[in-house]
Amino acid sequence: MSGRLSVVRTEGYSRDLEAVHDYIERDNPDAAMALLLHIDDQINHLADPNFPRRKGRKPGTLELVVHPNYVVVLQQTNATVTVLNLLHVARQYP
Repeated sequence: MSGRLSVVRTEGYSRDLEAVHDYIERDNPDAAMALLLHIDDQINHLADPNFPRRKGRKPGTLELVVHPNYVVVLQQTNATVTVLNLLHVARQYP
């Protein structure tokens, strides 16, 4: 696959990211911001079709490990990566 993909962040992903940020921010605002920026940087790399991602646990999805504790769930077509959710690895999914 060649060329860059369009990356679309869903409302569900945005809510998940905000919830993670808010939770961590209570104890460590600097760590919360650093994690948010790191995750956003990893999401931006999804525009590269060769950026590593793995088969998702739910059929039709892929996953990107953005941190040892967090996984991003996404769907991909030939032109678009849709970022669906941000999950803590301890969370039961699907």
